[in-house]
Amino acid sequence: MEEAKGEGLAVFREILSRVVDSVSKVIVGNRSEIELILASMLSGGHVLIEGVPGVAKTLIARSIASSMGLEFKRIQGTPDILPSDIIGVNIYDQRSSSFIFRKEPIFTNILFVDEINRLPPKTQSALLEAMQELQVTVEGITYRLPEPFLVIATMNPVEVEGTFPLSEAQIDRFLAKIEISYPGVEETVEILRRYDMIQSMPLKPVASREEILSAIKSVRNVRVDDNILKYISLLIQAMRNNRYVRLGPSPRGAIAVYMLSRALALIRGRGYVTPDDVKQVLYPAVSHRIVLRDEARLSRISVRSVVEEALSRVDIP
Repeated sequence: MEEAKGEGLAVFREILSRVVDSVSKVIVGNRSEIELILASMLSGGHVLIEGVPGVAKTLIARSIASSMGLEFKRIQGTPDILPSDIIGVNIYDQRSSSFIFRKEPIFTNILFVDEINRLPPKTQSALLEAMQELQVTVEGITYRLPEPFLVIATMNPVEVEGTFPLSEAQIDRFLAKIEISYPGVEETVEILRRYDMIQSMPLKPVASREEILSAIKSVRNVRVDDNILKYISLLIQAMRNNRYVRLGPSPRGAIAVYMLSRALALIRGRGYVTPDDVKQVLYPAVSHRIVLRDEARLSRISVRSVVEEALSRVDIP
């Protein structure tokens, strides 16, 4: 049994490595971010990406979908988008003399929502509810969303004019938050080298939908020992107790660390979680769930420094 389990893990590692390697052909220098997006999908969660325009956020999402042979749709956030523009609406069909449901972009495998904070609050709420329930209800009829289903939403950290900021409770719905910054000098050189290839050679699928769904089911079999569970709990508690923190990670934040660390272990071909898995996913899992006190800015304390202090204070099991 153990040998069979080991062989199964090796298969998933090979499948998921193919996906990461494929996306890395067109995305330079963001391998860990690609792994985190993949880990979020394997965990059944969604991703919030923060980054300035032009750092390949859309390309990352589209490349991940292409590499897995999944359907991809994109929404550009604007203040005039209604919930029905994302979810769908019943329209009257004269030929059949009845109403038929016209599905909108949310009925896809990977939905990329660019600048989610430009959507009006009512549309944001409808989208976040669908993300949570994995279904939508229109005029009393419920429609299941496709599997797998992943929302990758972005926010521009610079532009705030004309936006509708998400509340802490809404942001808490995202399993992970990823920050993508400008590439370095060497990475920019490599981007320029690959530019023509990226434009002329679209990615081909290196994994199937069925393989990804099988990997999603297998994440639940990844073992998390009690000492790792306690390690996660102590880290969460340390961040809550930090004197500069007004609002610390909720139990949902602890669950996010737990789920992402399991998925990352599977991506690495292991059937168990290590402290290093927890360390790697901790900041993306909790950074958007921490609200600092006003005096933190005066003391030049950031969310990252709060997370790093917790990692330094809590003993590694």
